[in-house]
Amino acid sequence: MEPPVVPRDRLDGWTLVAETTEQPFAAGPVSVTAGTTRYERETPPPRPFFFASRLRISPDAGPNPALTRLVESRAREGFRDRLADRDIGGLERRDDRSLDVDDPGASRATLSVFHGRCTVEGERVPVEALLAVWESGEYLLAGGAYPTAEGFEATRRGMLALVRGVRPPDAAADAVGSGRPG
Repeated sequence: MEPPVVPRDRLDGWTLVAETTEQPFAAGPVSVTAGTTRYERETPPPRPFFFASRLRISPDAGPNPALTRLVESRAREGFRDRLADRDIGGLERRDDRSLDVDDPGASRATLSVFHGRCTVEGERVPVEALLAVWESGEYLLAGGAYPTAEGFEATRRGMLALVRGVRPPDAAADAVGSGRPG
């Protein structure tokens, strides 16, 4: 499954490290398939990372308020698991707010902000993680994590710019490019 589009002009300094298709949920006739790209910055650990995912829910019921709440809840749970896989623990959800995205046909995103810590060379490093979930004819997820060292506000602004620019592949392929090598 093709992942969403990430604008190339916003990926300066980010390296594509993975492109995957997985099935994070299946129960009886209902399943969710996710096409995801993941990027990292070449920095000393902990490396900032960014991801963008597109969900296909089968059978297709189309986005609706109840399904949106379920997708947001499951996405937060899955994101916490992914952060734990990266040794980011002690997570606290600090904020949930609306975020405008660049796609005029999309809903506003729900942005969840988490704070946690990871251990690097015996030191506990504070980390901020962002997860955005929205709908643009299908569900899109984007976000990532980065250390909150001095000057991290620029990294946060860059991460939010990446999140805002994510679009479904068919809506943005001609306008901004896939963000993938090609």
